[in-house]
Amino acid sequence: MKLPGMKPIESVALQGVLVREVINFSSYWRSSAFSSMVDPTIYLLAFGFGFGSIVSSVGGYSYIDFVGTGIVATAVLFSSAFPGLFSTFVKYEFQHTYDAMLAAPVDTDEIVTAEALWIALRAGIFGCVPMLVAMIFGLDPSWGMLFVPFLAFIGGFGWASFGIAMAARSKSIDSFSYITSGILTPLFLVAGTFFPIDQQPEWVQVLANLNPLYHLVQLVRDCVFSLYGWVDLLHLGALLLFGVVVWRLAISGMVRKLVD
Repeated sequence: MKLPGMKPIESVALQGVLVREVINFSSYWRSSAFSSMVDPTIYLLAFGFGFGSIVSSVGGYSYIDFVGTGIVATAVLFSSAFPGLFSTFVKYEFQHTYDAMLAAPVDTDEIVTAEALWIALRAGIFGCVPMLVAMIFGLDPSWGMLFVPFLAFIGGFGWASFGIAMAARSKSIDSFSYITSGILTPLFLVAGTFFPIDQQPEWVQVLANLNPLYHLVQLVRDCVFSLYGWVDLLHLGALLLFGVVVWRLAISGMVRKLVD
């Protein structure tokens, strides 16, 4: 894996960091899985049946189907951005885990990449839970659902890298309140999860198209409802671009934090 202007990332180093993460995860997987799966499921049930009792259908679909597909992106956000933020900060500020890794033949690029890949892998699994719950309540299964874990992985990589980039530039864990309330919450609300964006004012639609979470919501819906089209390539391209940009920002931020 290499981009212009950067040295190659060694697969052996990536494997070493990933193996450490897997072993470490085995000691706390229950609590992590619980929060990552239960929180978005509660959103699904609360909004799906709450608003669903008032709004029977949206865009030709039952409201719980509409929300169930949108909540997938929310689950990805919760299970990737937050670990990227908090876990990264704790590891470099309190546990000094990354200092120990840098003493081995592992550099910052490989640490950040492995961390983001590991978080994305988890997000790809946890993100599908709301969709499975929606199926229990009537969402029809489709072959396109098989693509959802891959989309969740791509989105999870971007949001994990975003969390790492923000953590690398934070001086205190208290500053995460600005990130969660000032960035993540608005993006979460303007992503088309709970209401269709195309029926909103033009300025909301412009903001939504700049929102990576919106592109993930649209991709998931189109896969689940078998509405593939050329526009999905644009959604996928936006999601990939977001992932690459924040991945590089995460690496540069961690280099300044750990090396410079």
